[in-house]
Amino acid sequence: MLEGFRHLQGYFKRPRQLELLTEIRRVLSDAPFFHPAMPRTGKPFSVQMSNAGELGWISDINGYRYQKYHPVTRRPWPPIPSMLIDLWRDTADWPGEPEACLINYYAPGARMGSHVDSDELDFTAPVISVSLGDDAVFHVGGHRRSDPKTRLVLASGDVAILGGEARKAYHGIDRIVAGSSDLLAEGGRINLTLRRVTPRPPD
Repeated sequence: MLEGFRHLQGYFKRPRQLELLTEIRRVLSDAPFFHPAMPRTGKPFSVQMSNAGELGWISDINGYRYQKYHPVTRRPWPPIPSMLIDLWRDTADWPGEPEACLINYYAPGARMGSHVDSDELDFTAPVISVSLGDDAVFHVGGHRRSDPKTRLVLASGDVAILGGEARKAYHGIDRIVAGSSDLLAEGGRINLTLRRVTPRPPD
């Protein structure tokens, strides 16, 4: 496994998971889930998405990109919840704040193919993600899609960090373990991914 990958098991205990979920529900009431699609083909993702922060990541027939507003409501994204800002400050070891929080909902049967987060302008900042709900079988590999992969389970409250050499590692979600958590009344898993998009601020 590449240097810079960290798995913080149980970072958020159950009471904090419930608190964070309440904050995410508030975000989603203003910026509801939408259905992203693959560039060019328009094939829909198996996950639903939303965002919080100054910028939000979207994918549609025109390509991958960050933009300042929800693609359906056309309203600006809500602020990133303070609990996630605190997480970033505690674990990122980076001088700036996150600008985007991608919110993915994985229903049972959803997955995310192996990919690299590469639409940002600065790769010195880590990508930090939080799992809420059902367990996910996660894989992380190397800088080539064909490199060997390590698989592990991300449980509710876990934090995964891709930094350093691992910042541009291929990674993805193989499957969701349905019914492994009762945190979400609807079942499935919510993943929150904090990212810095623009270059680091000057000293």
